[in-house]
This record gives sequence, structure tokens and C-alpha cells, in this order.
Amino acid sequence: MIEQLKTWDEELFLWLNSFHSDWLDAVAFQLSQTFIWFPFYAILIYFIYRAEPKNSWWVYGGVALTILISDQVTSGFMKPFFERLRPCHDERWDGLVHIYERCGGLYGFASSHAANTFGLAVFLNLKMKGKLRFLPWLFLWAAFISYTRIYLGVHYPMDVIAGALVGVAAGFLSWFIIVFVRREILKLFLKD
Repeated sequence: MIEQLKTWDEELFLWLNSFHSDWLDAVAFQLSQTFIWFPFYAILIYFIYRAEPKNSWWVYGGVALTILISDQVTSGFMKPFFERLRPCHDERWDGLVHIYERCGGLYGFASSHAANTFGLAVFLNLKMKGKLRFLPWLFLWAAFISYTRIYLGVHYPMDVIAGALVGVAAGFLSWFIIVFVRREILKLFLKD
């Protein structure tokens, strides 16, 4: 069964990776880089502060915790544990896979890009629910960023799906921790 899933994953990867054009290659590569999103993150920080001026640091701390968890689980645990080669490092795909620019580390299961972006989307949608109307769009942003990893030839679809699931779990866990810790701290201060 595992081998069949792996075969389907590879076939889906080859199909999805085949849709590329020269002008889109550089765009997809830039969109998967961290630095290009700094203005977006700055705007997000501003809107969070504007919506929750007194409690925004709880939100920022939750975002940091989410990314720490999702990144450590994918890069620190899953990639070295599963040792699944990225498609761009797998010799079977030489000449068949469209790869643009650099390939990244040797192993790709699971995608840290997918984990981090989906984690951010889940945490902010839980923590800031009803306060910022554009937050549901973060899921579309996370899906798009995740797809660029397949487009660029550095992840299989299951790498992205597993990463997204890790991110969703990290977002929920961080939300729970932040809500619980904040509640307990408030109880301590209100007792006195």
C-alpha cells in the first residue's frame, strides 16, 4: 500500500511539475523565498497591533511558537528521520523534472514552507477570529506558496500535504498553549 501511495505521489508530482513557463519560473522562485514576504509580514504585524494593541504580543508570541514547532518538526525531525530524497536530488528524474535555481537540502519530507505557512494561517485565524476579515485568505496564500515547491521541483505533493498537516497541528497547539498560558497568568494576577 505504501509503495502504491508513493507511486501515485510521484506520478502526481511529474504531472504538476510539467506545467511551467519561463516567465513564471523566476516568479515562483522569488515567491518561495522568505525575504520577499517581509513587507507582507510587516503589514500583518501592523494590522494585528491595530486590532489588538494591548494583547498583540501574545499573538506575535503565538506566531513565533507556531513557526518554531512546525519548522523543528519538519526540518529537525521528519526530514532526517524519513530521509526521502527531494525530487531534484533523485537521479531517476534527471531530464524529466523541471528544476529552477537551487534544489535545497537533500531530504524533502515534509515541506517546511507548507508547515510554516499553514501554521501561520491556522494560528492567526484562531487567535484573531472576527478581528481581521482578510485572515481566511491566508489559507490560499499558504496553498500557493506550497504549490511553488512542487512547481520548482523541490517537493513531492505528499511532502507538501504532510507539511501542511504539521503546520495545522502546530497552529492549533500554539493557539491552545497561548490561550491556556494567558488564562493562567491572568488568574494569578487577578487573585492578588
